[in-house]
Amino acid sequence: MVVKKICNILSTVVMLLLAAVAAVILVPMLLGFKEMAVLSGSMEPTIPVGSIVYVKPLDDPTQLEPGDICTYTLSDGKTMVTHRVVSVDPETSTLVTKGDANEAEDGPVAFSQVFGETKFHLPYLGYIAMNIKTPTGIMVVCGVLVVVILLNFIPAIIDAGEEDKKKALQVAEASEKEEKM
Repeated sequence: MVVKKICNILSTVVMLLLAAVAAVILVPMLLGFKEMAVLSGSMEPTIPVGSIVYVKPLDDPTQLEPGDICTYTLSDGKTMVTHRVVSVDPETSTLVTKGDANEAEDGPVAFSQVFGETKFHLPYLGYIAMNIKTPTGIMVVCGVLVVVILLNFIPAIIDAGEEDKKKALQVAEASEKEEKM
């Protein structure tokens, strides 16, 4: 039956996409990375807005070299920034960073503010992370779940309807035979 095949294919595709997104998010976490959504364009075009950056926590910021990308906290202790390292000064325990899209360098960043080294990023997945907790994001997740459930149950409903038609046809044929006798 065509509808059953289409539903099975669509269900499989949706489940594979969901599994791929889950793997992309969970595997790096299991490997010790912390993922963070990019909210500003200061690192464009290298890291576009809406990307997820994967940061490996660092115990020793002296391991960073100019050209590396690191993530650090601002003085408020809450806001995280991901910028490229311009220079490292072990004597003053600071480093200087700069966003690729920025004209000016950032002020000195104390080693104690450095969270880790940004190892890689994935474009667009940050939008999911940023929006999943919003009312719209929750509705989208619920909608995807409803679609997956429907794609799994529609073939069963259609099959049940087909069986009912066959039984009704058999009963009608049996009635006709009895009437002819």
